[in-house]
Amino acid sequence: MIKVYGAIVLLALLGGVAWTAKSYYVSTQNTIAQLRDNNAKLEVAADIAQKSVETLQDDMERLASLNKGLQEDLQKAEAYGDELRQKLSKLDLVVEALRDSKVLEGKMNGATANLWRDFMADTGGNSERPLPNWLQQSKAGAGNQSSDESGESSDTSSSTPQSIITD
Repeated sequence: MIKVYGAIVLLALLGGVAWTAKSYYVSTQNTIAQLRDNNAKLEVAADIAQKSVETLQDDMERLASLNKGLQEDLQKAEAYGDELRQKLSKLDLVVEALRDSKVLEGKMNGATANLWRDFMADTGGNSERPLPNWLQQSKAGAGNQSSDESGESSDTSSSTPQSIITD
């Protein structure tokens, strides 16, 4: 009888060890599967992060290029402003207005019309559109910006070169 009880105890021990081993194996396989899924998610996240870094670097290069272009445009605008200040410092508008106000009005309207067209072109508008009514030149001999009796041009537009043609 002791042999039967010993055999039962031995079988119970072997069954317990086998059940523990099977539980450990299943638990380990589940952990491996979970780690595999997490690793795949991490790889995808790492790829997305790398692409984001590359996109940011490309954007930084593009923004640096645009900033450089804006800086150059600013320098050109400042030079143009300096040129205009220099031209205005040479003009004596009061004397010219008293001498021939219609010619001065024509010059001012012509220069304003050119600036208006430049503003329209720079802001994406149609520079071929007619000028607003307040900027229309009168037909009563007001002249335009290029009417200059002395032969010297006081043109405020530096975008078109002036040339003198002699025959």
